[in-house]
Amino acid sequence: MTSESAADPSNDLDSSYAWKRLAVALALSTVGGVGLWSSVVILPAIQAEFGVDRGGASLPFTATLIGFALGGILMGRMADRFGVVRPILLGAVMLALGYIATALANAYWQFIVAQALLIGMLGSSTTFGPLVADVSHWFLKRRGIAVAIVASGNYLSGAIWPPILQAAIEIVGWRQAHIGVGLVCLVTMVPLAFLLKRKPDLEAMDTAAKTSGSTPPMPLSPGKLQAVLVLAGVACCVAMSMPQVHMVAYCVDLGYGPARGAEMLSIMLALGVVSRLISGFIADRIGGIGTLILGSTLQCIALLFYLPFDGLVSLYMIAALFGLSQGGIVPSYALIVREYFPAREAGSRISLVLMATVAGMALGGWMSGEIYDLTGSYEAAFLNGIGWNLLNMLIAFWLLASRFRPKPQPA
Repeated sequence: MTSESAADPSNDLDSSYAWKRLAVALALSTVGGVGLWSSVVILPAIQAEFGVDRGGASLPFTATLIGFALGGILMGRMADRFGVVRPILLGAVMLALGYIATALANAYWQFIVAQALLIGMLGSSTTFGPLVADVSHWFLKRRGIAVAIVASGNYLSGAIWPPILQAAIEIVGWRQAHIGVGLVCLVTMVPLAFLLKRKPDLEAMDTAAKTSGSTPPMPLSPGKLQAVLVLAGVACCVAMSMPQVHMVAYCVDLGYGPARGAEMLSIMLALGVVSRLISGFIADRIGGIGTLILGSTLQCIALLFYLPFDGLVSLYMIAALFGLSQGGIVPSYALIVREYFPAREAGSRISLVLMATVAGMALGGWMSGEIYDLTGSYEAAFLNGIGWNLLNMLIAFWLLASRFRPKPQPA
């Protein structure tokens, strides 16, 4: 820390140290985010291994995300109290134990419990909400792009891990591949965590935000705003989960094979990083609510294209379009929280909203599998996702209207 920043901690905002810290957080998010995607890639293998139907094979993903959502709230509170290092160290150990436990599972319930408790709740959850909140403390003018970058970690994870894991499964089987994933998480995340030992001065940073005029008046009561954001987070990600969770299985059904589905998922998530970064620049200009409206509208348009087209080339193109459309939605919730709530509450409040998006992914992944089992195709599942997307758009526009609604003047 320089003498200048020591005298005035607000000088750390948007500093070179802040950008270095962001790079470390991005690396941690990319590695630790594997827990969100590994069960998607092995869905066909799990279905064959344990003799379950498509809905049943989707349960590990759903259980992981439920654990991820609950754990994210707990880890956000831990980060508010102790800093971000302790949650990350816990996550590294739990991911290693979780992947080894799934590899040794002899019964399907054992696999699901390991996914939910070790990988989801105590593992990957430490590398999302707590890191997004931590990064938000170190930026003010560039908070939008900074939050977008660290939130891209789970997309980078989804772009990098699926093809690697698919290749490993084909070579050594899914059990050995899981052991390898756990060891990689342990040896990379532990040293990276210690690079984040320095803590921000939250009071000084709140003061800097108020002085700069970047804190707008609250459009609703704090409790109502939090509740509305939670509902919006669930709705947008029920819609988002349909192509992300079931793309591999969808391609298997169409006769294209799991490798093509994994490639489409990687394309979708890689371009999701691009759209997430672009949305960060946009958010620094139009704010979190405007960015939410833009992303939600574009995602709905992309989902509509899945209904009439199922050719191989078409699916690659739609996957690219979907990725370019929806990357900015989830980070916008973190920005809205930081625009309206104090920094000392960031870890718990951001984690609560982000975990609502994860709950939406879990609900949507399960619903899509069940709808498939009932109807024999994914068409109704896509329609279900579009309906939830429209609910998210309605909430976003209502939030915007609430922000600009004139307050009653005293008599």
